[in-house]
Amino acid sequence: MANSLFRTKSISHILEESEKGITDAHKHTLHRVLTVRDLTFFGIAAILGAGSFSSLGGAVFHGGPGVVILFVITAIACAFTAFCYSEFASRIPVAGSAYTYAYASFGELFAWIIGWALIMEYSIGNIYVAYSWSDYFTSFLEKCNIHLPQYLCTSYMEVKHALNDGSTNKEVLDTWNNAPMIGGLRMIFDVPALIINLLITYLVFRGIRESRNFSNVMVMLKMIVVTLVILVGGYIVFSHGLTFNWHPANDAGVKSFMPNGFGGVMAAVSGVFFAYIGFDAVSVLAEESKNPQRDLPRGMILSLVICTVVYILLTLVLTGAVNYRNFDGVGDPLAFIFEKQNLNVGWMQFFVAIAAVIAMTSVLLVFQMGQPRIWMSMSRDGLLPPVFQKIHPKFKTPSFATIVTGLVVGIPILFTDKTFVLDFTSIATLFAFVLVCGGVLLIPRREKEQGRFHIPYINGQYVFPLIVIAAFGTAMYLSKTYVSDLFNFDFSSNKDYVSGKISFMDAATPNITLIIFWLSAIMISVFAFIKKYSLIPLMGLITCMYLLTGMTKSNWAWFLSWLAIGLIFYFLYGYKKSKLASKK
Repeated sequence: MANSLFRTKSISHILEESEKGITDAHKHTLHRVLTVRDLTFFGIAAILGAGSFSSLGGAVFHGGPGVVILFVITAIACAFTAFCYSEFASRIPVAGSAYTYAYASFGELFAWIIGWALIMEYSIGNIYVAYSWSDYFTSFLEKCNIHLPQYLCTSYMEVKHALNDGSTNKEVLDTWNNAPMIGGLRMIFDVPALIINLLITYLVFRGIRESRNFSNVMVMLKMIVVTLVILVGGYIVFSHGLTFNWHPANDAGVKSFMPNGFGGVMAAVSGVFFAYIGFDAVSVLAEESKNPQRDLPRGMILSLVICTVVYILLTLVLTGAVNYRNFDGVGDPLAFIFEKQNLNVGWMQFFVAIAAVIAMTSVLLVFQMGQPRIWMSMSRDGLLPPVFQKIHPKFKTPSFATIVTGLVVGIPILFTDKTFVLDFTSIATLFAFVLVCGGVLLIPRREKEQGRFHIPYINGQYVFPLIVIAAFGTAMYLSKTYVSDLFNFDFSSNKDYVSGKISFMDAATPNITLIIFWLSAIMISVFAFIKKYSLIPLMGLITCMYLLTGMTKSNWAWFLSWLAIGLIFYFLYGYKKSKLASKK
């Protein structure tokens, strides 16, 4: 059984299946209409959205101006990962993204795990985006003097959690008290979030051309307004002498670029990494690209570079305009800095509201396109029922899978909240990135072919172990007690632990994950030395693993529970119905 769990599909077999267009819809195939410009725009559409317009506020609050460093670290990790995605996309230009890549490298069990984890990135991640879209849309309506009842534009769980935490916020209390009741249950749900999910699902169902044109227009408008935010905000920061905000005082009165230390910066990892989620969504459009071997890598890397520059500039503008402490609980940071008590530029608030609605509409579109194509690939392999690979005869889209995606996003909107979804999505995506980078190390090297992307081979035999040694040495140099702190599980000096705000496992999780990280780094270094692995995928693997150390106990608990549910589905259906199983 162990061998059958890790049965792999050869790259040639995957390509052969794709070319034949094996579906239950009389071999209908997808339209190949996307150029490198379209793919770059799709990447920007997916990346530049809820991260910059919503989760960036929480990240700044935790890390202060120093969160820029985390953006750079995350961008480097994503860049290495993008090279790995590009290598796979060049070799396997079919829909399926990391799922298909894992099938060719790690085998069926890991492919299923990746496919299951990607549901968290695309579908569940879109729930957060839908919530954020609703916040900005209702804010925009307010500026137009159109007022929706608060209980019709807020999630039930968000209000319930706020009350359980003893919130005295008048808006929260009014929402709870004014909500109508049916059968003892208060009718509090986010109507705008539900409506935008329905509209996006319909647009994705109609076809790739309509989605492409809509996305390209949204991206151009979004980039114009974001550029305006950077220029206007940056000008005011320098002209008003606000650069002192880049070195704020911490609780001890010491001014620092990282007022909460590097630990505070790493506490923002979920919000920062969520800002980068999306560049890999480009890879699921392989079967709709005109020249996927050449254009997919370019689209991913170009969109990643553009968005990294934008994020760094936005973070500097935000932390320069307002003291980082003021971003506590702020869900609309770009509009917040232009409010009356801050930079006081009313017309910019209006533009930001429009930009946010546009930005998150395009993110919803790209993520909603990604999930059905992953399910379609899993269905082709027999891991999901055949109906998931059904292609609409007129629109040439995976019709059933698109409708199911709309339901998977829409229904949880009724009973989840933004914080839960944000953490849930980030850890799943990082896990997928780790396997993609590791997968590149397992596939054989190939000869260079004209017009196709090739990941540059740099022998990591000596360089990678030296990098790991240098990184550990640097950590010890910066903190003389680094090693002893790593193995210190006495948290009597931790105020939150002593007060009972966090449990022993909450306090211990960073230590445990860091110990596992360094042990893994040593093991990978040994394999790199023996196998002469390529340096770029090694760096992608180790940087993504390091970002995982910033996840909390609850992140891991929910993620592992989700994987356990996925494994139950796999063994009940996929393991037996797999096309590889029928060939034994």
